Amino acid sequence: MTRQKSYTMKETCERTGLTYDTLKFYCNEGLIPNVKRDKNNYRMFSDREIEWIKSLSCLKNCGMSIVEMKQYLALCLQGEQSIPERKIILDRKLEELENKIQEVQTSIHYIHSKHQFYDDVLSGKVQYFSYVMPLEPKDE
Repeated sequence: MTRQKSYTMKETCERTGLTYDTLKFYCNEGLIPNVKRDKNNYRMFSDREIEWIKSLSCLKNCGMSIVEMKQYLALCLQGEQSIPERKIILDRKLEELENKIQEVQTSIHYIHSKHQFYDDVLSGKVQYFSYVMPLEPKDE
């Protein structure tokens, strides 16, 4: 049987892109179960744990709170029978992310239209107007 490589906190941070403080926080919150320690009581991480830590980063980027991440981990620790529940959690996050994409697309469209308006004003194609400036009274 081959011996599995172990990584220090620093090496794990380099491999996962997490800061030392974030990795330590995740450990202290119990989000990385079964972390081994060396003879000096320093945390050591396996390749499997590094992959899990990368998953935690993705879940965080999906908008999961620490509480939600703990719930998801608890389900993962139950094994295969919890897959349907995990899928429900991920489906909710997917829907939230898809809604955010739509919001970003709407914002991008707004900025493009404002750029076009400003370009048209600067080129003399259209007359400038503003929704926030008071209307000037017309001469009668």
